Amino acid sequence: MKIGINGSGMVQKASVDSIVEHASTAQGQGFKHYWLAEHPTGGLDALTTLALVGQRLETLELGTAIVPTFPRHPMTLAGQALTVADVIGERLTLGIGLSHKPMMEQLGIGFDKPIRHLREYLSILVPLLRTGKVDFSGELLSCSGTLFQTPKNQVQVLVAALGPQALAVTGKLADGTTLAWVGPKTIREHIVPKLNEAAADNGRPVPRIVATLPVCVTKESATVRESIGKGLSLYGRLPSYRSMFEREGVSGPSEVAIVGSRSEVEDQIGSLAESGVTDFAPSEYCLKKEEWIATRELLIDLVTKNAS
Repeated sequence: MKIGINGSGMVQKASVDSIVEHASTAQGQGFKHYWLAEHPTGGLDALTTLALVGQRLETLELGTAIVPTFPRHPMTLAGQALTVADVIGERLTLGIGLSHKPMMEQLGIGFDKPIRHLREYLSILVPLLRTGKVDFSGELLSCSGTLFQTPKNQVQVLVAALGPQALAVTGKLADGTTLAWVGPKTIREHIVPKLNEAAADNGRPVPRIVATLPVCVTKESATVRESIGKGLSLYGRLPSYRSMFEREGVSGPSEVAIVGSRSEVEDQIGSLAESGVTDFAPSEYCLKKEEWIATRELLIDLVTKNAS
């Protein structure tokens, strides 16, 4: 399991310089990938930011986790992704997702027929990224066109897929999934079987599974979990995540977070690898400087172990 860093906690700063510094530190410490979210109403464009990060860094894989699909036509997103790939090469991974109905409502955008939307979106996006051509007419989305140049850098496409239908579409059309707030039991018993089955049925390679969870090495687990429960309670109310918590047998975000002593956190990260996760991108959630230092030290050690 390759270990990276999810830098989405930096997004609220809306500072490209801060994100560049954060990612540069991660690359210097040996992490394999760096992920950035795009909040629908946050005002920071993840792909543009990663293009600038990639100009400064030479080896780190850079990915979006995720870019919401409803606000962007797939031709528009393909053009933006290929422009970034022209700058940083094949280090770009494009993570996309439906986002959530309440977030789309803030933009005045409907959330109708999300699975059909996802299927049609990928039916346009993936051919454009692979061949530079598409001719597709769907119920919700259509596109017929040829790009100026055939793509010279391959861009992997990952989908934030949780439910059975989304996993089936993802396994058929994309390169894998990017997960948030999903525990090891659910990954092992639900995500992996359904995703792998869909990929195999369509003659595709074994999908990539990228997982993100909050991580903190601490002596005050109860305090950190309480903070996660209060500060990130929104995720516990969103239906798609709610169903994942129910599958895992937990009540919400605070219980699925990876929090505890160094050995406890290491064991919990190990359980993700055993569940079938190919890439782990922790989001460090620490209340004290010493917790952040201890957490980052453990993650660096795990990167070193995995490389040996």
